[in-house]
Amino acid sequence: MPTLSTRQRLTQAALELFLSQGISQTTTRQIADKAGVNEVTLFRNFGNKYGLLLAMLQEASAVLAEPALLPSAQSPEALRAYASACLHRLERVPNFVRSVIGEADQYPPEHRQALQQQLSEVKRDMAKHLDQLVGAEAARLPAGDLASLLGALLVGYTVVEATSGCVLWENREDFLDALVTVLTEGTGSIASDRAVGEVTSDATPAPRSHPTKEIADTGQSQSTQLAALIVDLPTAWVHQMIKQARTLSPQDYALAYVLFGAGLLSEEIVRLERCHEICDKSQHVLQVTGPSSPRQVPVNQWILGKRYGSYTSNPLTKWLKTRKDNAAAMFINEAGEPMTVSNIQVRWDLWWQGIDVGGMRPYPNQARQTWCIEMLMRGISLENLSILTGCEVSELSPYAQRAREKAAIAAATQLDRKAPANPG
Repeated sequence: MPTLSTRQRLTQAALELFLSQGISQTTTRQIADKAGVNEVTLFRNFGNKYGLLLAMLQEASAVLAEPALLPSAQSPEALRAYASACLHRLERVPNFVRSVIGEADQYPPEHRQALQQQLSEVKRDMAKHLDQLVGAEAARLPAGDLASLLGALLVGYTVVEATSGCVLWENREDFLDALVTVLTEGTGSIASDRAVGEVTSDATPAPRSHPTKEIADTGQSQSTQLAALIVDLPTAWVHQMIKQARTLSPQDYALAYVLFGAGLLSEEIVRLERCHEICDKSQHVLQVTGPSSPRQVPVNQWILGKRYGSYTSNPLTKWLKTRKDNAAAMFINEAGEPMTVSNIQVRWDLWWQGIDVGGMRPYPNQARQTWCIEMLMRGISLENLSILTGCEVSELSPYAQRAREKAAIAAATQLDRKAPANPG
């Protein structure tokens, strides 16, 4: 393993301390001690901790300006790829981003000015890229304004979604889709959202709107808004859908099984590889990777009261055993490449064709919601569910409320089956 230079040891030590206790509370002595150097060495290389911070920001801006991040084609897809790459860089150090933004007013004036200059350079680099990706003629705003808007959206998403525990978007992909729409088409082209279940005049299900948008600006409390996002799917629908997926292909059957048996999101499933499966007679577990800490999630044999095989023989294990390709990905598309979130959406829509869902249009993340509620009704604690999902306990409270509602309905239904006592 190569030896880190003095500057690298200092920047790494500073980053760890900035993340754990904030920039303002970190001293140069702490940074030097953690890096294993004399404090004078830090002063000689960076002047002070704010000089060290600026050096780190300069390295970060250089990464954002890397030509490798810039797709060659001029299209919404190319813009989305660039935004996704920039967001990925920010997601690697969300607490550092939050600390830089939140504590900037505590920096000395000369360093606030230097920080502003550095951010201006980042904006210029982003504007240059956006000018190539969007094109001056197609853009609704000047490239500089687009860069400011893109930067604000990316930083805001990173800080809120990754560090505060609030849920603004169902998933990262929906956020990126909306971001590209705003940057390339403007808000005027976005059709008004319809509530889940609304049907157009020609009896075709209305386009799926984003649940978060449906409750925006309603004046509801955060807990009420979160609860409004929980729409678990009826048991009969789920089993009918899984049955239909089974008729399409072994992979469709396995994919539906993982969605409802492990409660994974689409963006988590696309990162799964064959080696991420742990399977024996006593357990069937998937190793889930992503921006947050890796975690293990069990694949349930039972889904809403029906058993789908055993730990060693179920839709997923059978799909993997019948594979003839050498691809590492657990799920692949028709081209033999790792399945994408869009690919999953296509398969999901196919599974629901011909099923009477009363005008609703289910969406893949409802599988996670259905799984969470089922797990709570079967007795798992919120703390353990938090470990399995990677979510904060506060984010899961609406699921607990929905589970209690379903339990109350079941209890009332059970009472109704008994003859009432004679009041006389």
